[in-house]
Amino acid sequence: MTEFIPASSRFVGLPSPFAMKRGDALLGARMAYETWGQLNPARDNAVLIVTGLSPNAHAAASEAHPEPGWWEEMVGPGKPIDSNRWFVICVNSLGSCKGSTGPASINPDTGQPYRLDFPELSIEDGANAAFEVVRALGIDKLACVVGNSMGGMAALAYLALHPGSARAHMNISGSAHALPFSIAIRSLQREAIRLDPNWNEGHYDDLSYPENGMRMARKLGVVTYRSAMEWDGRFGRVRLDSEFREGDDPFGLEFEVERYLEGHARRFLRQFDPNCYLYLSRSMDWFELAEYGNGDVMAALAAIKLEKALVIGVHTDILFPLQQQKQVADGLRAGGAEVEFTPLESPQGHDAFLVDFDRFGPAIAGFLGRL
Repeated sequence: MTEFIPASSRFVGLPSPFAMKRGDALLGARMAYETWGQLNPARDNAVLIVTGLSPNAHAAASEAHPEPGWWEEMVGPGKPIDSNRWFVICVNSLGSCKGSTGPASINPDTGQPYRLDFPELSIEDGANAAFEVVRALGIDKLACVVGNSMGGMAALAYLALHPGSARAHMNISGSAHALPFSIAIRSLQREAIRLDPNWNEGHYDDLSYPENGMRMARKLGVVTYRSAMEWDGRFGRVRLDSEFREGDDPFGLEFEVERYLEGHARRFLRQFDPNCYLYLSRSMDWFELAEYGNGDVMAALAAIKLEKALVIGVHTDILFPLQQQKQVADGLRAGGAEVEFTPLESPQGHDAFLVDFDRFGPAIAGFLGRL
């Protein structure tokens, strides 16, 4: 069991006990976060970023941590989320293994990692934990809450659970609930991990690690993060040269796309805790914003009161398809927000917000420039 905590992470202790939506509570829990820019005297220029499943709080380089972050092209001085104007906060998700308390953290009751003794995790738990970070920083109302992918779910939960907590919202490739296709994919990912003998009901260690399960889970994820259009344009049917094939295995790697997936999966190995992956993955499947609208997702969205919102998606996203972003935009607009819905033609699928900065950058910069 390993945690992967950036050296520049700062921490906020959560109220103890910290009640979880589905029961039980955490004692002595914490949230990891990083900031860029300065909070102004009025304390009204804060922008909160809540992330997808795997990122840490290190969204961009800083003096404390000059290594490039996972959203380096988007956050910083003069960039679309401009730290010369905004006080930018990025939190690591509750349940992660990158600084915030999660299944890989030490359970104060036992002195051992929580593993599967960690309470059942919901998106709402992560939203409430992020709210505690903002409150600890002395901010009563955010200028904007930004959510990418799973973070788009968490941002909507944040706004639903804490009315009036933000003036504006950017929902980027997010949704108000999971669709059957994405639930099915994540179910297969979790099954791959749990069927690895080394998972051992969550009791693995660095010497006996569910490597094959994590490899397969990551490969499944990567296939859905990009689009068929990109796979075709990037790899076609190019075959590997003989020196790159694996020994005498008649079913070994044969195509360049297979080698790419294998390399991507191996880079992910031991960089994310398997139990944390299981918990965060399932939290997305459970999330249903309609719970806050008497079973009506549009009513729940309309109940969120904002001044402005930007909702971005891409036509090639199969994991959080564009129809879900349109639903979020329509619902927030019905609640009285001035909403910009921006469907983009990026070929890069769900991961486009991490790589297609030429399309996402101007949209985000333009929206924040109008706040």
